Amino acid sequence: MKELLSPESLMMTHGYEPAWSEGAIKAPLFMTSTFTFNTAEEGKSFFELAYGLREKEQEEQLGLIYSRINNPNLEILENRLCLWDKADDCAVFESGMSAISTTLLEFLSPGDLLLFSSPTYGGTDHFINHFLQKIGVHAVGFYPQESKAEIIQRIVETGHSKQLAHIYIETPANPTNALIDIKMCKEIAQHFSTAEKEVLISVDNTYMGPLWSNPLQHGADLVIYSATKYIGGHSDVIAGAVLGSDKLIKRVKTLRTFLGNMASPHTCWLLLRSLETLKVRMEQQARNAKDLARFLAGHPAVEWVCFLGSLDVSSRAYRIYKEQYSSSGAMISFYIKGGEKEAFAFLNALKLIKLAVSLGSTESLVQHPASMTHIGLCPVLKARIGITDSLIRLSVGVENSRDLIWDINQALGVVRSVAVNDETICV
Repeated sequence: MKELLSPESLMMTHGYEPAWSEGAIKAPLFMTSTFTFNTAEEGKSFFELAYGLREKEQEEQLGLIYSRINNPNLEILENRLCLWDKADDCAVFESGMSAISTTLLEFLSPGDLLLFSSPTYGGTDHFINHFLQKIGVHAVGFYPQESKAEIIQRIVETGHSKQLAHIYIETPANPTNALIDIKMCKEIAQHFSTAEKEVLISVDNTYMGPLWSNPLQHGADLVIYSATKYIGGHSDVIAGAVLGSDKLIKRVKTLRTFLGNMASPHTCWLLLRSLETLKVRMEQQARNAKDLARFLAGHPAVEWVCFLGSLDVSSRAYRIYKEQYSSSGAMISFYIKGGEKEAFAFLNALKLIKLAVSLGSTESLVQHPASMTHIGLCPVLKARIGITDSLIRLSVGVENSRDLIWDINQALGVVRSVAVNDETICV
């Protein structure tokens, strides 16, 4: 039946049978630390699989052992998330950063080279450029406008091209909505792969959620989410997820077992609830975003709008957008005329939209990347990737778009004057 039905239909039932739990229509919350074995032999068999000591036999599944390893809520959630990305398997974590850090730790060793796209989420950037450096992993960033040849040259110039082990990209990029060509990155990975070592690609797909893009279908080996965002979607849970082939996710899950950063039963239970409304929420958010982007683009206090639905049709970014995405999404970044003073005046004047750092939730959220999520980036890098004092990031929620436009309009009206090229323009 799974093959015949759409993911949004299967979100209600897949991976769970009411008969397992006294006929409960929804999976109960399994608040238990451990599970009993029917026999000692069964316990041994379960642990052999959990520790990767042998391969699964045909149709064999890992039995329940201990909630650090697996739990019914965790397993049902992972099964359902696989449907959206057409993945073999999924590993869910207690945060997006734990999903990212565990993945990079598993597939990188001291002396390896990591290629990563910039800009990327501030926490990811810090982990790559500070923590990984401490354990002897080399890293080199590249930029959305660079060509395949330029990126290859950048790798060669590090002196560690033979040690390239992993490519990590975030697309669309946080916070500028810049796009990275996944197929191009796959070609770069193949260029540096050898018979002994395959270069893998991980894609942070948080900005588009599992609905609007499926990186595994474009050449990625792993797709990563901050499940806090669209998957959770209610600003009440922190979680992360990694999806890919059975072989790769087995490695991720094995390390997760020993790091102990799996999601709790309660976290999984909340995410299962959220998955049931994922499609309707995201579709409403996308509709609202189009209305807001159109309004912002025509406002005299706004310098420039970064929105996938507003790309120049003759641009490279537009080609990537049409190939990789099914929607323009619900994330808008825009440059207000002026600088930090004007940006802060706008943010402080908002009444309906909330000033907070996160995205993908039912309520609209706005923040100032340069002084908030990306404050840790060096000033030179910020300037190069467009994270200026005038940049504002807006995550569009499910409210009435007319109300959101009213709020943005009145907040822009509070900014009485802005400096543009040393001239003052009244708005």
